Formats: sequence, structure tokens, C-alpha cells
Amino acid sequence: MTSPIDTGIAPWLTVGDGPAALAFYAAAFGAVERERLDNDGHVVIARLSVGGAEFWFQEDAGGPGAADVAAIRLILTVADPDAVFDRAIAAGATEIYPVGDGNGWHVGRVADPFGHHWEIGRPLAT
Repeated sequence: MTSPIDTGIAPWLTVGDGPAALAFYAAAFGAVERERLDNDGHVVIARLSVGGAEFWFQEDAGGPGAADVAAIRLILTVADPDAVFDRAIAAGATEIYPVGDGNGWHVGRVADPFGHHWEIGRPLAT
């Protein structure tokens, strides 16, 4: 049995140094790790919570301003990512990558007409 999905929107930051970002957000804001994906000693993706308010970050050595790297994007968590993704495309969004399964999520990414990237997804049932 799967649990219901709470709809939510959270910011997704791009940082140049994942471990330093984890240390800073913990020290500065009391952030607590909720989820983390490491690869070769790098914090590839982390979901943090500050008093229940969540945000994500992704390590990218190129950092904001590099080719195809935005300083911030949003993750929209919904029960039916495929339907919302298709609706966004129909409304004028551009596909960055299609909805698929990976790293515990069913997720895809679009760019809105204003250049903001939206991850649209839900956690996979465990």
C-alpha cells in the first residue's frame, strides 16, 4: 500500500561544494538532512529541512551561470507527475528531460517560458 502524496513546492539550489553547503546550512540555519545522494565523495543531491521547511541542493562544480546550470530551480511534488508534466508541456513549457524513475523518484524536468526549471515528481513507493 502506498501513502498519499502531499503536494508541495520546494526550492532547489545549485552549489559548487556540497559538503561545505551541508556544513553551512546546518550551522547557519540548523538544517537537518532528510535525504542525500553521494557519488565519489561528492554530495550530488541533498534534501534539507529547517524547522519543517524543506529545500534541496545539487552540487555542480560549474556553479550558477555555467552552461545549463540555474542558480535555483523548483521541485513540485505531486501524486501524478506524468499528468502534471504533460499539462506543463501543453501550456508552453519545454522538456528538459522526460518523466522516468531514478534515485528513488519518478520525476521529469521542464523549463517554464521564463527560464525557471521545474522538477515534477513523487517519491517511489518503498
